Amino acid sequence: MTTELTGFVQSRLAPLACPENARAMAAYMKTEMPFYGIKTPDRRPISREAIRRFPPDDRQAYEASVLALWRLPHREEKYAAIAYARGFRAHIVPASLPLYERLVREGQWWDFVDEIAAHLVGKVLLDHRDEVQPLMDRWVTDDDMWVRRTAILSQLRHKQHTDAERLFAYCLARAHEREFFIRKAIGWALREYSKASPEAVRDFIVAYRDELSPLSVREGAKRLARAGVAPYG
Repeated sequence: MTTELTGFVQSRLAPLACPENARAMAAYMKTEMPFYGIKTPDRRPISREAIRRFPPDDRQAYEASVLALWRLPHREEKYAAIAYARGFRAHIVPASLPLYERLVREGQWWDFVDEIAAHLVGKVLLDHRDEVQPLMDRWVTDDDMWVRRTAILSQLRHKQHTDAERLFAYCLARAHEREFFIRKAIGWALREYSKASPEAVRDFIVAYRDELSPLSVREGAKRLARAGVAPYG
């Protein structure tokens, strides 16, 4: 089935190629990986149709299909791999975490990693917290910066179900880092949680403002004034 899947995706993407867009996209993403130059609204129907036409028979087939798309050379094909992975909720389970970890370690850039963190790893964590949390505790100290970013962002969509104690612990554990993508992730995670619990985020920022980077504080506090709980000023 993987051959039919990859052939379908490539046959639908290739005719939409736009070299001018491709050059601009590669420059924006700071990558030498080739693009077709297809914008997101034009890609999405192709991914939806691939999901509809080529459902996996089991988790092994799911993984094989995701990797078959992931191995294709163009960035849009890798986006299709992530979209396909998101398309089958029955397979977004702890057994798929090694697959998602592989995508993070090989993807090594925010456009891949953030989707995987929020919608795949994060979904498994939400549904199987007791089983998955120890793995996130290891990931947040991993040597790979993108794995650490994934751990920080793993509760991005959890809203009122966020484990605030762990979120704040992860933010503090990585607060010393000078890496932009970690500092940005801390701020983003705090900002998203502030939608559910602005007071908790305010209190955290006030208590640890000297340890958090200015970027993390600025990003984390963006919604607090709107909620009437600005931490300063």
